[in-house]
Amino acid sequence: MTSQESMIERPEVSPPEPWAFPQAQRSQLANGLAVVSYDVPGQYVISVCLAVPMPLEREPRDREGIATIMARTLDEGTALHTAEEFAELLERKGIALGAGVNDAGLIVNLDVSKRHLSEALDLLSQAVREPAFPANEVSRHVKSRLAEIDQERAVPGQRAAIEFIATYFDPDERASRPTGGTKATVSAITPQDLVAFHAVNVVPAGATVVVAGDLGDLDVVSQIRAALGSWSGTAAEVVEPPEARRAADAARVVFLDRPGSVQTEFYIGCPGPDHSVEGGWAPFQVLGFVVGGSPNARVDSVLREDKGFTYGIRSGFRPRRRGGMFLTSGSVRADSTVEALGLLLDILDKAREGFTAQETKAGVDFIGRTAPGRYATADTVAEEAAGLSLEGLTTEFTTANLLALAEVDPEILAAAYGRYVDGQWTVVIVGDASLYAGGVRGLDRGEVTVIPA
Repeated sequence: MTSQESMIERPEVSPPEPWAFPQAQRSQLANGLAVVSYDVPGQYVISVCLAVPMPLEREPRDREGIATIMARTLDEGTALHTAEEFAELLERKGIALGAGVNDAGLIVNLDVSKRHLSEALDLLSQAVREPAFPANEVSRHVKSRLAEIDQERAVPGQRAAIEFIATYFDPDERASRPTGGTKATVSAITPQDLVAFHAVNVVPAGATVVVAGDLGDLDVVSQIRAALGSWSGTAAEVVEPPEARRAADAARVVFLDRPGSVQTEFYIGCPGPDHSVEGGWAPFQVLGFVVGGSPNARVDSVLREDKGFTYGIRSGFRPRRRGGMFLTSGSVRADSTVEALGLLLDILDKAREGFTAQETKAGVDFIGRTAPGRYATADTVAEEAAGLSLEGLTTEFTTANLLALAEVDPEILAAAYGRYVDGQWTVVIVGDASLYAGGVRGLDRGEVTVIPA
């Protein structure tokens, strides 16, 4: 470098401005369907998300999982087309159509090139309004779901998650049982059950359709009205259920015995907030990153970097429609089971003592500065808007939380964490109980129950 070059002052680089969602255009059809659109220039694959409020509590107790089977069979034939014909129509226009359910409702996703949007919306309309639920396709999806249930019990992480909700929630709560149902309830589902459930629950009133992408020269509302404007039906009166109750004996340890396991799976949790938490959601996003959301977070800095017990354990606050949880999960070397669990619970407990300015800034910067990347595509914009609509929120909520990050400091983090994390942990372990259950009992972290995996 020459002396002249060394004298040139480097320009100051200003910190990036807070990112905000594209401006939404909102309207409502006469049938009660809300229409929300986001113009994202340059995104020529248009993403459409239809969100229909449908709390899982509406499922008949002896048919739990019916919402999942319904979602999977919406595109397996309609009043106008067989399953094969419908699949061919989707393929011919390069249309990706899928659906799924969560605790709050049904979301149908559609991705299509801009020039084929009208054809895609017509097929979406057929799938949502007039699904045929043919017996052979329903039987196929029921069998597939039953096979999945067996697989879920065979995979340690999924097995731990299933046992966690069964332990954490009161057994009378729908949340204590798998979203996709059990073998007994899924195997009982018939095409007639699906027809009846669909007719009552998949209706336009209260639903929201979100369209995102390069919408220049498109009249989105007119296209939605042409496809879905004649859709009719009013949902049953929505009685918003209260937050799912925690089990009276939730604060305990359940050890699922898996003889010979070379790894041990942990699933640990306690209560957390939902998105409507007083004081805002922003601190909880940061807390997830600081405690267990990155390789440099508190959990991995000890269990992975210092001890070499794990490839990674993650923590975070997980909101539900009402209420939520703070969850930590991951696997460790089997021979480290007892020490790793003790260290992990100590880390989670000691976080109540507070957070440093450095780690707070790291969390704030990560959440804020990665937002443009997280929401860079039309599908992520549409999915965020559709998911929030099931909670009665809009993407203004997301923008407001990104702005609120500027106010998050160590004191706010400590108050938010301490408000929910009280050390009353529900702990599920999947591993070799014959070798490690005694050591876990020695940690004195609550009653330890050993059951077969």
